[in-house]
Amino acid sequence: MPREDCCSMLLALVARFLWLCSVAGLENGLARTPPLGWMPFERFRCVTDCVKFPRDCISESLFMRTADLLVSEGYSAVGYEYLIIDDCWMERQRHEITKELMPDRERFPRGLNFLSDYIHNKGLKFGLYHDIGERTCMHFGPGANGYYALDAKTFANWNVDYVKLDGCFIKNINLDIAYPAFGRELNKTGRPMVYSCSWPYYQKHPNYELIKKHCNLWRFADDIRDAFDSVGKTMYNYYKQQKNLTKHAGPGHWNDPDMLVLGNYRLSYDASRLQLAIWAIIAAPLIMTNDLQTVRPAIKTLLQNRAIIEVDQDPLGIPGRCVYIAGSFQIWVRPVMPFNNIGAHSYAVAFVNIGNYEPCPLCPQTYEVVLKRLGFENDLGYKVIVSISLAILKYTLHFYIQILFTQIFEDLFGSMEDLGLFKPKDKFITRVNPSGVTFFKFTSVDMY
Repeated sequence: MPREDCCSMLLALVARFLWLCSVAGLENGLARTPPLGWMPFERFRCVTDCVKFPRDCISESLFMRTADLLVSEGYSAVGYEYLIIDDCWMERQRHEITKELMPDRERFPRGLNFLSDYIHNKGLKFGLYHDIGERTCMHFGPGANGYYALDAKTFANWNVDYVKLDGCFIKNINLDIAYPAFGRELNKTGRPMVYSCSWPYYQKHPNYELIKKHCNLWRFADDIRDAFDSVGKTMYNYYKQQKNLTKHAGPGHWNDPDMLVLGNYRLSYDASRLQLAIWAIIAAPLIMTNDLQTVRPAIKTLLQNRAIIEVDQDPLGIPGRCVYIAGSFQIWVRPVMPFNNIGAHSYAVAFVNIGNYEPCPLCPQTYEVVLKRLGFENDLGYKVIVSISLAILKYTLHFYIQILFTQIFEDLFGSMEDLGLFKPKDKFITRVNPSGVTFFKFTSVDMY
């Protein structure tokens, strides 16, 4: 065989090997920080009667309106870029001849290529729901079982940027085989698509080492509900699993506790702050589910708080954990940038009052903690940045300073001012409303 032919054959074999490696796992280069965006499900559920409920039905109109609002109301400017259609978008059967998935022809009359183009022309990205099983969870459309390659190609043809793959109706389906197989088909299309898996939620003993090789994010908790009890249950679910969950999450691979329910009906302002802070601490995707046209101004300000989003999007990608629980009081800590010049982390810290403190479960509670107990070891200390408004007292270094007219030092939810320097042996004091949170960034001080 001529030398040129040998070289060509060798190059072809190498190329084939590299291609096989590229499709064996995820490695799509996406979701280096947790995705931000919007989904309809908890707010709009599966409303499909557009005659009776034209504003709320799952339709082309809803998603075009939401795309407009993501831009005009400033959400896209702070990072909310994915507009993701959840369940109930499909025709109930595949195309009779091609077997392709089809959007409901009455509610999406111009098809998903039109809607995808509309979303992309707004500078946003387009996400779509599917199911690994026989049917979708709301029984609305056919699942992917038996059609992985076809459905992946269909999504690529619709210029989808994000795929949420649920796990209903999975009798006789091995999820440890099925989810990687669908992910490989997504990779083969050549179109970058964030891969959101519900894989571990449907297993008693999920293999997170395997899951993180094939998914950009994965649901580990129940569907979120518009209630503080549901947020608290999700937090407890994470706490019980946090040793395993934190070990496997990082850039490109995130734990997903489900959507942000801020801006709907039942969460108080304090509980809304709490959900947002904890989702940022655990490096969760920030996917809103609300009606952006009716979100209250105070909640809009929370959702667009750049300091909180900066914590969630911290480039280190180290998910936080709950490090302390005593009665109704919890402390959640996440290592974040910047390092100081001798390599010590900074930290984001959420002080939580679940609100069941006796004898006064509905009262604010004051807590103090020695920073060393939280793992703060930088002897040079930490600067705490906050805003100042009316309230009680300040603790600095080893003594209290009582201030005439009284002051309280608020947190990352306010405008920024310097609270002072705290060292590992110092106590930090904060006062937290019931079902609420205070949220601080402790920035590691440099050695001069």
